[in-house]
Amino acid sequence: LPGALASIEDLHARLGRPGVRILDVGFGGGWSTIALARAYQEQGFEAYALRLRGELAMASGSPAEADASYRQALALADELGMRPLQAHCHRGLGTLYAKMGQQEQARRELSTAIALYRAMEITFWLPQVEVALAQVEGR
Repeated sequence: LPGALASIEDLHARLGRPGVRILDVGFGGGWSTIALARAYQEQGFEAYALRLRGELAMASGSPAEADASYRQALALADELGMRPLQAHCHRGLGTLYAKMGQQEQARRELSTAIALYRAMEITFWLPQVEVALAQVEGR
């Protein structure tokens, strides 16, 4: 991909600069962002794009693809120490498993997300995840 992009005047040089942000242009379902992040070895952007790919796959009714995307994002987030992204991935997986009727897996993932959000004092997402966990537990 970098070779193909190099033929586009100034694009390759611009994307190769430190601190450049890579976003999906149009409705590519995140794939172009993932490809660009991989081509330019931007694992952090790749991890965020994979999580968003999981969200899109879940919304479009592709649970296997959502699960794979969340898991890939989580693996990168673990490797890179991206704790907020780890929490978001666990929240996404918990929501996915709840929709699939896999209550034990949903409980485990949502509980992990809650613990991570609390440890980082990220309170914005807590009410939403706590409600989802209560629904999974039948409270």
